[in-house]
Amino acid sequence: MEKYVPVLKRTRLFSGVTQEEISSMLTCLGARLFSYKKGEYVLRQGEHLRDIVVLVEGRVHIQRDDYWGNRSILGRIDVGEMFGEAYVAPESGVLLNDVVAVEDSTVIMFDVRRVITTCPSGCRFHSMVVQNMFFAISEKNRKLVQKLGHMSRRTTREKLISYLSEEAERHSSSAFTIPFNRQQLADFLSVDRSAMSNELCKMRDEGLLEFEKNNFRLL
Repeated sequence: MEKYVPVLKRTRLFSGVTQEEISSMLTCLGARLFSYKKGEYVLRQGEHLRDIVVLVEGRVHIQRDDYWGNRSILGRIDVGEMFGEAYVAPESGVLLNDVVAVEDSTVIMFDVRRVITTCPSGCRFHSMVVQNMFFAISEKNRKLVQKLGHMSRRTTREKLISYLSEEAERHSSSAFTIPFNRQQLADFLSVDRSAMSNELCKMRDEGLLEFEKNNFRLL
């Protein structure tokens, strides 16, 4: 687990905490390391969760399948991001979504009770982690609002324009690479893949954009 301490140092959760302080906190926070192969479930719908999870290697998707197998990607988690915090309150209930590794991935799980309860010595860095967790949750809520902005658009084209415009702004460039393949992008925007691909081709023919696989350039 020690080899991932430099990764934890770069996360929002441990912002302002030194690597030495993080190392000394791992046992205090009940840290446990788990690895998953591509396609394996990190968490399953219906499970109870009492941990905050930080991805330290790979990439995972938060997704949900309906009764007929139609999939919606609700979000992606990249290295350094945490997830599961929405379900750790006593009355939160079971997980409503699956968390699946889309690459070989490694996570560290922290006992939420130990995270939010500062140790008897009242160490400075533990208090900082509690504060950082609050800020990280606020940031995730902002991303959720952004996705709702895409989803509120009426047509496939409007959803694509909303999402691609946000990505261009995030990269500060008209040329950028998105973290989804075609099927994943369709699942993320909750649109039909064929209809979305047709719309992308129309937008390209109209001179609005260029693309190759998941590389885009807005014109």
